[in-house]
Amino acid sequence: MTTTNETRHTPNSALRAARLSLHLSQGDLAREIQKAGIRAGQPNDASKRLIQRWESGDITTPRPVYARALEQVTGLPLSSLGFSPVDPLIAGQDQGNERTPDMRRSTAPYTGIWLSRYTYPSSGRGSELTGLHHVVLLQHRHRLTVKSLPNGSTNPDSPLSMELTVDGTVVTGAWTERTAPGGYYRGAVYHGAIQLLIDPTGRRMAGKWVGFGKQLDVNTGPWELTFLDADTSRTTVAKYNRPPGDE
Repeated sequence: MTTTNETRHTPNSALRAARLSLHLSQGDLAREIQKAGIRAGQPNDASKRLIQRWESGDITTPRPVYARALEQVTGLPLSSLGFSPVDPLIAGQDQGNERTPDMRRSTAPYTGIWLSRYTYPSSGRGSELTGLHHVVLLQHRHRLTVKSLPNGSTNPDSPLSMELTVDGTVVTGAWTERTAPGGYYRGAVYHGAIQLLIDPTGRRMAGKWVGFGKQLDVNTGPWELTFLDADTSRTTVAKYNRPPGDE
């Protein structure tokens, strides 16, 4: 009778499902992770083989440099991607930075589920309309990544994303929204700049957006993010993966 030391790993079905929902092959996902790392100033060498090892369960916690880029690409926290969380002390060591006691105690206070609400003029319909999205906000130090949940918009198939930077109580960055292919704007992609102020509670950010309209004119209007839940587990993400109602 022979024995084997082969270890059986539990496949990471959550990561695979997230990848397929983005219509990405394993190689595509690796390339997107590399691009996200370059944009964040933290290059990585993600490969198809690495994605295979993640999905097979061979690696249960990605290195922080990969974790940050993976969260940015998918718009989901590690806890919703089938991984164990990354220890913040290890994250600091991964970057090669010396961490002070204050930095060790610091957390990501803005990470969570938020309600995004903005108002925009519709020249074709002669009125002002409101866009609502349930979004996942992920904080890595002074950077915020915001992505709407797949079914979390009042306008179906209109994904929203933001890349933001926090400086004290001021949040500045850019937004992008891809409209529904079968909707009024026929799949057009709109983008622009945004600046928000964080209120003293840290649970609301409000300010203005600026961007171009359908008639190629520059518009502006109010935009606010309202905190809903600090939990970003798969269960909570699923709870908010629906169009916003009375929050």
